[in-house]
Amino acid sequence: MTTASSEDVDVLDARRAAIRAAPAGSVVVVDETALLERSVVAAHAGEALRAGRTAWRALPGDVALVAGAAGDDEAAVRRLVAGWAGEDGTTVARRGREVLRDDLGAAVRPPVWSLVAAHRRAGHRVVLTGHAPRPVLEAVADEIGADDLVATEVEVRDGVLTGEVAGPVLLDGRGEAKAAAVAAALGGAPAFVYAGPCHGALLAAGGQPLAVTSGSGHECGDHPVLTVPTRGGALADVVDVGRTAAFYGALLGAASTAATVGLARRSRRQMVDLTCSVAGDLGLALAGIDVEVRGAEHLWSSRPCVFVFNHQSKVDVPLLMKLLRGGFTGVAKAEAASIPLWGAMFKLAGVAFVDRGNTRQAKEALEPAVRKLRDEGWSLAIAPEGTRSPTPRLGRFKKGAFHIALQAGVPMVPIVIHDAGEVMWRGHQTLRGGTVHVDVLPPIDTSTWSADTLDQHVADVREQFVAVLEGAP
Repeated sequence: MTTASSEDVDVLDARRAAIRAAPAGSVVVVDETALLERSVVAAHAGEALRAGRTAWRALPGDVALVAGAAGDDEAAVRRLVAGWAGEDGTTVARRGREVLRDDLGAAVRPPVWSLVAAHRRAGHRVVLTGHAPRPVLEAVADEIGADDLVATEVEVRDGVLTGEVAGPVLLDGRGEAKAAAVAAALGGAPAFVYAGPCHGALLAAGGQPLAVTSGSGHECGDHPVLTVPTRGGALADVVDVGRTAAFYGALLGAASTAATVGLARRSRRQMVDLTCSVAGDLGLALAGIDVEVRGAEHLWSSRPCVFVFNHQSKVDVPLLMKLLRGGFTGVAKAEAASIPLWGAMFKLAGVAFVDRGNTRQAKEALEPAVRKLRDEGWSLAIAPEGTRSPTPRLGRFKKGAFHIALQAGVPMVPIVIHDAGEVMWRGHQTLRGGTVHVDVLPPIDTSTWSADTLDQHVADVREQFVAVLEGAP
């Protein structure tokens, strides 16, 4: 995976320093062209095509847009809005969240996300702007925690969309329409502006502009430029396919070797532990994935324990295998039992499969995990978010892991994973080379926890994750 150049690191460091120096209440404008490397309009046009909702008159333009043969223009925005005629706003908003989860989440530029998080921590007012229609851009605004949204408005009558745009489409050559809309909404100039390099008018509308691009060759005038390497699409190149094949080859080889050793010693535990150690090390190495760990001593200092980790990528599982080596089991959603190869390995390792929609079944499934912690000295690894996050934003924590730690009377150790999505994003099936950074936080004593105080403990642990994820340089 391409890493940031020293010039871009300098740009980020300078911007973070400027953010810290700016007073609380400073206004920050973030354009969708800076935050996302993929068009919101194109993503929703693609969803409509797949769902069969595209009108035949719109087919040529939308097919060209989705295929990349055409870019966003006013006609593309109006075609998207026209397709919503007769629908209620709630339906379109729900669709916006689904497209963000399944498609646009992989288009978020992590450095820009981190800068927005830094602005929020500094108490700044974050305004998202974009030419995409409000009903679908609202999902993105909610995800980044924006305070306001300036977008192309749509006409609504009695709660139903008419299929018409209300006012101007905020799309033109240099971002003049967005600049005018932002000025009207704010009543003044923002302190910071982030936009694509072609949006010169919008960049010029703020005190500290930063042009964000995925490639070179763009004219940005005197504005500083941050180049963010593209993550790439869901279609992998030959190198990525080779990396992935090497990883799974190592996994199968490790499992076969471990099975031989385990049978010879009549120990399923040794077989599982050896598979974890060898597959984690060799598989990630062959895939070109390096792992840098801070606080590695906490992986061993308080076992048995409950390890909790943030979940963003399928690579999290082999990453935990490498980090924890052995002596642990896990909890997974019920559907994971049917995943080829992984499902069989999970069953062999004694993973508890939980039906998230069945509270009684979930409690029954977790009982063996509690016994292993309390009686057999095993540790447990669990993602309290319950599922992979579609963006760098940390999801809501469920209480299961906390109940287990409380019942078993063992410490909890947070494992904060950075950059896993950059080597294998949600929905992608192949691995990319790169470096995953991990922070293992000090063990948390649970001896004073009680059922009555559990909500506060959940909030406290989640806040530790947020502080590390958003505060990391």
